[in-house]
Amino acid sequence: MLSIKNILKSAVTILLVVIAVSCKNNQPQQQAKGPIPFKVQTVKKQDAVVYQQYSANLEGQQNVEIRPKVTGFIQKIYIDEGQVVKKGQLLFKLETAILSQDASAAKARVNVAQVEVDRFVPLVERNIISNVQLETAKANLAQAKSNYNSIVANINYANITSPVNGVVGSLPYKEGSLVSGTLAEPLTTVSDTKNMRAYFSMNEKELLDFSRTFKGETMQEKINNIPEVLLILVDNSKYNHPGKIETINGLINKRTGSTEFRAAFQNPEGILRSGGSGIVQIPFTEKNIVLVPQVAVFEMQGKKIVYIVGKDNKVETRVIETKGTSDLDYIVSSGIEVGDLLVVEGVSKLSEGQEIIPNTVAVQN
Repeated sequence: MLSIKNILKSAVTILLVVIAVSCKNNQPQQQAKGPIPFKVQTVKKQDAVVYQQYSANLEGQQNVEIRPKVTGFIQKIYIDEGQVVKKGQLLFKLETAILSQDASAAKARVNVAQVEVDRFVPLVERNIISNVQLETAKANLAQAKSNYNSIVANINYANITSPVNGVVGSLPYKEGSLVSGTLAEPLTTVSDTKNMRAYFSMNEKELLDFSRTFKGETMQEKINNIPEVLLILVDNSKYNHPGKIETINGLINKRTGSTEFRAAFQNPEGILRSGGSGIVQIPFTEKNIVLVPQVAVFEMQGKKIVYIVGKDNKVETRVIETKGTSDLDYIVSSGIEVGDLLVVEGVSKLSEGQEIIPNTVAVQN
């Protein structure tokens, strides 16, 4: 059996081990209670490129409605919706049986009129009949030829071709449908989408700011000085090809109080389609503005909040107002001042009044 001395010795050893482990476990907790480093930045004013956004409607450079010039039944449709077609390509063929019969009759009248002229010529030369009769016969021949050529032209109009290169729209009429030039809806629409146009509007105040921002004596000179614009697609992705503003409507719409702009974008891959939509972004250079990294901002109850390092390196919250973004920064209109020390990283780990060790980082220009 163990002696009392050995039992006490073992108990003391176990107690020492427990105390050592307990101290070891408590050490990080005690350290964690002290201030830890956070990256901070001194607020200052700087210049930045800001993108103003405008909702835009997209249209092809040409949207040509295809309408028949003659009345007839659709005999054949040679294209399908969404198909890419070339200028001069056959799209529709109308039934021309009745027109062909009319052409045959008109051709017969031309032949009769020609025979009449040929018969009168020698008679006039021999002074058997007056020249008036020959001239009348020639006039009848000219009228017969005109009627015949008109019918032939109508037969040719029955072959409907594409006037431009482009993409075929919807096909509301099927083979066998009776169509004419007075239809409310065209046979189809061919859109030339190689170059796309984005139409958007500015209100009167925005137009005034625009006119003051870009240099130029005339509006065209101002347009020439506008840098390339961007297009944001409906999935919030950036379109690969930048565009250029081409025209600005010279009048303000009295009903809407806005003016229409047109920007052009190349569309070599055919990604953009007529009838689509997007957002046009115009770059403006803002001078002497306060920028705050978006990662330094958190939201609470719809308000944007940042942490500022105050007295004794303790942080305090500030509610800020913003007026847009520049790349990954917010443009701040109020809430913080130049010279404030802003926490720019790890704000989700902070709380009001917490003491930190400021680790100053340079402002990225």
